[in-house]
Amino acid sequence: MILPYFVILPLLAAFLITLLAGKKDDWAITLAFMALISLLVLSIFGFVTMHEETVVYSMSGWDAPIGICLVQDALSLFMLVMINLIALTSLCFSIQYIRHLSQDWKYYALFMLLIAGMNGVVVTGDLFNLYVFMEIALISAFALVAYGCRAEEYEASFKYAVMGGLSSSIILIGIAFTYSATSSLTLARIAEVLPTVDPRLVLWIGALFLAGFGLKAASMPFHAWLPDAHSSAPAPISSMLSGVLIKALGVYVLFRLFFNVFGAPAIFMQLLLVLGALSIVLGVFLAIGQWDLKRLLAYHSISQIGYILLGMGLATPLGILGAVFHLLNHALFKSLLFYNAGAVEMVLGTRNLRKMGKLAKLLPVTSGTSMVASLSISGIPPFNGFFSKLIIIIAAIQAGHPIFAFWAVLGSLLTLASFMKVQRYGFYGEIEHKTPIMMPGNLVRFAMLTLAVLCVLSSLMVLPGIRELTLDPVVDVILNKTGYIRMVCGRAL
Repeated sequence: MILPYFVILPLLAAFLITLLAGKKDDWAITLAFMALISLLVLSIFGFVTMHEETVVYSMSGWDAPIGICLVQDALSLFMLVMINLIALTSLCFSIQYIRHLSQDWKYYALFMLLIAGMNGVVVTGDLFNLYVFMEIALISAFALVAYGCRAEEYEASFKYAVMGGLSSSIILIGIAFTYSATSSLTLARIAEVLPTVDPRLVLWIGALFLAGFGLKAASMPFHAWLPDAHSSAPAPISSMLSGVLIKALGVYVLFRLFFNVFGAPAIFMQLLLVLGALSIVLGVFLAIGQWDLKRLLAYHSISQIGYILLGMGLATPLGILGAVFHLLNHALFKSLLFYNAGAVEMVLGTRNLRKMGKLAKLLPVTSGTSMVASLSISGIPPFNGFFSKLIIIIAAIQAGHPIFAFWAVLGSLLTLASFMKVQRYGFYGEIEHKTPIMMPGNLVRFAMLTLAVLCVLSSLMVLPGIRELTLDPVVDVILNKTGYIRMVCGRAL
């Protein structure tokens, strides 16, 4: 049974780092690498061998609904692969980037707690423990956003903490109402009992969860904390926040709750469609006027989350397929873009596009991988973003929502315009730099090249034969509420 190790290993690594690290960070880096490589291997092994199975692990031998259970299915395994893959590349990038700030083991301890919290949210089958793991991840994220100890980072971390506390309070109220109505905290048991509950109370519970987890996902109009937090954090943490944290704590939970527990109520699907379209259009309009590279990328996170919410709100197999695929694609190309921004900042000491310039010769790997990521996020074939956006647009037309398809197309065109600006001023501008502060090392280049290659290779996941093995099992889990209840409750009781 590998399921508990997704929480045990990062928690153990965080503990051992604090115990053994000493003044330097060598032991901390070694322990973090060992833990993350193990987690990535376990998650890939689980997805390859058990993606069609649902495995339930009862903590301490107490079966649900009395005890706490961990649940492994195609959706949770898909998220675990994504989280631990981005985390490993982020760790590679962190070593040089963080050492230019300080050689401090505390960063790596907090980093492993962040991974433990996200993994815990994904594997738990219990609503309150989902809240506990979410708080572990958030507290670590608050500290990591402020890690550079600059005034803007403290301000961003404070704003993030306030908004995070607000959303957590809303979620906790929703959990309290859920428990009072169903007398259970096990997600599958709640799903089983919820149809017998007063529909008005169900609407209130759903509204609380949509607001609370919508804040975690940073969709419009719940986005206020994201631009400061993502732009001010160290680059590898920005990649974790945008690439996986808002998905594990926001989008994934929305998928799990509104499909596997609530059964995709029409009113909430309509709300998700509207929120998705608003996020796509307003997010990209806010991004296109930015000159701070990381802030521009932060606003694009809002816009790209909109595509996922739009596919989710369609609630059709093709819409869910596009949303799940874009969930992965966004993690790859947005993490890569934040690595590119971090590499440029290390070399030039600035994030201002007006102060960048002829970087293609000075930073060929950064420039090349940035072009790949820019084309991917803009939806240009044959890169991965094109296929997931196309699937969502086709799904919207098939579902009778051509207006939403139009907004998705417009958002993609404006995204292309925005990243043409990034390439024009950031990498092919007129300013020539001859005295770089620091050049990216091998691990930094490895992290960027790995994600750039995956931005191309992940496009193959839409091919028949590959899709049936990778994306379709995830879609089946999301759309099969009855199967989720039967597999969890039937095996645990």
